[in-house]
Amino acid sequence: MSDWTAFGRVDADGTVYVKTADGERVVGSWQAGAPEEGLAHFARRFADLVTEVDLTEARLNSGAADANHSLTTIRRLRASLAEAHVVGDIDALAARLDKLATVAEEKAGEAKAAKEAARVEALARKTALVEEAEKLAAESTGWKTAGDRLKEILDEWKTIRGVDKKTDGELWKRFAAARDGFTRRRGAHFASLDAQRKQAQTVKEELVAEAEKIKDSSEWASTANQLKDLMTQWKAAPRASKEAEQRLWERFRAAQDAFFTRRSEVFSARDNEQRANLDRKQALLAEAEALDVDGDPKGAQAKLREIQAQWHEAGRVPREAAAGLERRLRAVDEKVREVMDSAWRRTTREDNPLLAQMRAQVAEAEERLTRAQAAGDARRVKEAEQALAAKRQFLQLAEQAG
Repeated sequence: MSDWTAFGRVDADGTVYVKTADGERVVGSWQAGAPEEGLAHFARRFADLVTEVDLTEARLNSGAADANHSLTTIRRLRASLAEAHVVGDIDALAARLDKLATVAEEKAGEAKAAKEAARVEALARKTALVEEAEKLAAESTGWKTAGDRLKEILDEWKTIRGVDKKTDGELWKRFAAARDGFTRRRGAHFASLDAQRKQAQTVKEELVAEAEKIKDSSEWASTANQLKDLMTQWKAAPRASKEAEQRLWERFRAAQDAFFTRRSEVFSARDNEQRANLDRKQALLAEAEALDVDGDPKGAQAKLREIQAQWHEAGRVPREAAAGLERRLRAVDEKVREVMDSAWRRTTREDNPLLAQMRAQVAEAEERLTRAQAAGDARRVKEAEQALAAKRQFLQLAEQAG
């Protein structure tokens, strides 16, 4: 620009011209000083114009400016060159602006395509979110999970931009309707669930009351079966509210524990007693099996009566051992009876040792009955009566046979 004659001139009357490929045109007048100063003044205006073009190009190339906005600026600058009051290489600047316009148009097209693609993607995303929300609202029964997901969908919805206002409004109506529908369906479900829980609470309160009523029973077998049946009913009943369920369960379990703990204590004491009885009967059995029946029948018979009396006094033993013990004692009794029967056949009726033994057994059975009656033990009285009746019957048959 130091060569003011390259792109402009100032004539003798102060008129300033700019030189272009189409010829010269007047851009102003300079009367304030030397022609060179006037030319420099209009050259600075041109420099300002170039600076604006530089900035526009830089912003366009960096992507900092909207391509359409840049294109508008470029076209404005290009159109202004025809009447711009500047001195400079207007033709070069015009060519540069024409080239920038082409670049801006391309970038504007790309931006438009990108915007359209973003709109399509945004529309697809929001449509997918709406469809998911509608499916959750119509089908889901995972209330907490579905509710949390609807909140996530709403948060994601807010981040999506680019859908036109009308379409966005229509999609929002669908989403809002789905969310409201889900809320109503969830509310109806929990209202129904509350009703079921109240009904379940009533049922379980009745089960608890029944369990507490029988927890002090000593009818071990029947009560245990009742409690097991109550437990089956408890498991089959729906759940009450969390607080009520826990409270009722604690009462129900406490009633069960009270009964089964008492039963366990009684059975344990009975088992201990029966094990002690087993030890006693095993000792008596060993003593009976050691009798010298062949060598001293009468002595063996007398000793066996003593053992049998103690045997009955010893009481019950564990069920699994009872049959074997009784069988072995009967074997000893049968052996004694066989030996004494042989001796009886060789003696008179009055001297018959078997009859004497049977009479003694009857007398002994009568004594046991008297003791049981005195003790007030109904079970022992019943057993003693049955034993006495059997021994009297055997004695009668033996006396008749003799």
